[in-house]
Amino acid sequence: MTAMDPIRLTRQLVDIDSTTGNEAAVGAALYDELLRLGYVVHKMPVAHLRFNVQATLEDKPPNLVFSTHMDTVPPFISSSEDSENIYGRGACDAKGIIAAQIAACQRLRKQGAGVGMLFLVGEERDSLGAKTANENPLGNRFLINGEPTENKLAIASKGTLRVEVTAHGKMAHSAYPELGDSAINKLLDALDLLRKMKLPENPEIGATTMNIGILEGGRAPNVIADHARAHLLYRLVGPSEPLRRQITETIAGLAEAEFVLEIPSVKLRTVPGFETMVAAFTTDIPALSKWGEPVLLGPGSIHVAHTERECISKRQLREAVDLYCKVAEKLLATE
Repeated sequence: MTAMDPIRLTRQLVDIDSTTGNEAAVGAALYDELLRLGYVVHKMPVAHLRFNVQATLEDKPPNLVFSTHMDTVPPFISSSEDSENIYGRGACDAKGIIAAQIAACQRLRKQGAGVGMLFLVGEERDSLGAKTANENPLGNRFLINGEPTENKLAIASKGTLRVEVTAHGKMAHSAYPELGDSAINKLLDALDLLRKMKLPENPEIGATTMNIGILEGGRAPNVIADHARAHLLYRLVGPSEPLRRQITETIAGLAEAEFVLEIPSVKLRTVPGFETMVAAFTTDIPALSKWGEPVLLGPGSIHVAHTERECISKRQLREAVDLYCKVAEKLLATE
């Protein structure tokens, strides 16, 4: 059987720019690598020049599929390494995970296990690749999804609620503010109320959190602003409807809330004998409901993902191959 080196493959993948929407080159590289390793490989069309990569064994339908995403957040950062780590954009989120999952599949197929792989586009923005894949399931019993969990099994992952808060006002010369109505002032007052708002908590998952990611508005320093908008992201720990109502009621009279994206929080299957954690981030799992019972596990730390010094430990990368195999073996042994 053809061999592969997860460290070599991680660096090779990191050195291909695959920021969301630009995944074609890394998808093509993975397609070629998986063909080289002897898998039946399929490019699953998602959008113009974008595709998921699906790999199966010729003689066995998959009972278990390993999956993660090929896209990264910007900016592109090429790879480097030292004795302990591999650095670069996607090192832990999630190109090192791709390499570990392929290495695990190589080992499991030697044991006769029915395994497959699904590598997706668009996770960092809207899970478009996962939504497309969910229309084309393979009928596998289990899904091991990879995200940087420091090689701990996640018992749950938080959801996401993206909100656009918009305020409207009236333009005027800034020397005569009484003749206008500042949308920026309204927006700031609304955001202050939202920051002070008590957010839901879940004893198993933790607390809901909120981030104000983007502020925009106004026309010039000497013009009273007639329009202002903020982009907010809440990390959900339960149903969103009570929070939606609370947000809308809190800012009534100052601004309007538009809820532009929701990914629900999920409780996940665990396997006895492995260390666990709660993922405060979202994943493709909610969009892959037809791809088997999900497990969330991967090497690397989310604390360095999306940073200029994103990295993955070589030791943790090698350990992940063993962990993926052990978890897969236990899942496949269940009735």
